[in-house]
Amino acid sequence: MDDHQEDTGRGPARSGPRDSLFLLTNLSLTDGTPLGRARVRNLSATGLMADCERVVPAGIQVRFDLRGIGQVNGSVVWSREDRIGIAFDVAIDPQMARRPVSGVGRGAVPNYLQPSRLVR
Repeated sequence: MDDHQEDTGRGPARSGPRDSLFLLTNLSLTDGTPLGRARVRNLSATGLMADCERVVPAGIQVRFDLRGIGQVNGSVVWSREDRIGIAFDVAIDPQMARRPVSGVGRGAVPNYLQPSRLVR
């Protein structure tokens, strides 16, 4: 989305910068009713834009997980065909979603990446 939103039929103007990225998530209503998969295309501290596998109406409350952040709640503020804009209930740190995910302890190097040790 850019300064020409009104001309392109996109949603309302956003308040902060967004980073482009691709993350997959599953949307659901706040009661847990599934709404399908969504591909997050851009993300900011206060919201996101996503492509959805089905139409999701504006005005509903949704819940989803974001990698590196966890569960996020928000409102669908606009919907155009298979794209939606969500405003988060609570601001997030979008850089957390860009950090690598690892099953190893924080800062640890997996065994297969450690230098080999000679045993005599």
